[in-house]
Amino acid sequence: MQDYRQFTDEELIVRLREGEVPVTDYIMEKYKNLVRNKAASMYILGADREDLIQEGMIGLFKAVRDYDSGRDAGFYTFADLCVSRQMYAAVQAAGRKKHIPLNSYISLSTESKEGEEEEQQKWLAQLVDDGQNPEQLVIDRENLENLEKKIEDELSSFEKEVLDLYITGMTYVQIAHVLGKDEKSTDNALQRIKSKIKKIICS
Repeated sequence: MQDYRQFTDEELIVRLREGEVPVTDYIMEKYKNLVRNKAASMYILGADREDLIQEGMIGLFKAVRDYDSGRDAGFYTFADLCVSRQMYAAVQAAGRKKHIPLNSYISLSTESKEGEEEEQQKWLAQLVDDGQNPEQLVIDRENLENLEKKIEDELSSFEKEVLDLYITGMTYVQIAHVLGKDEKSTDNALQRIKSKIKKIICS
């Protein structure tokens, strides 16, 4: 494979448009770890990791094919978005059962307008502690299922999508881009999710 390391991604796309076909293979190889990392985060949503990697490579190929330096942001940002969208669309299409990981710590901390993170509030604690007896584990499992059901019933379809992506580690800005929504409505949805879940857990 030809060494294109001296060129920027944007320069490589120009060379590709001019007919230099090997550029595609180089970019696909260069960004395969981006795809693998995305697949690792999306795996929490219940999809098969290898399938996600395959979908991510399709998204990466689409990014190479469709990138327009005069219209889009930098190639890396565009590729990241294309890969995320392709993977999430695959997860949705699979019709998988949503699972909210209530048995692990998840931080839904808020940030001030100045960007300074306020004191983190852990709103979900581990429901099963070490050393519990089998009977208690069964009870906790039932409680977890009931809690998941309540949250599933309380959230709108858009809020469920936002939560799904938030627990993979995405920011509300990234979520907005993946779902094709504006950032304000996505951030508002996240605030509603926090409020609803806290209310459910404290009730």
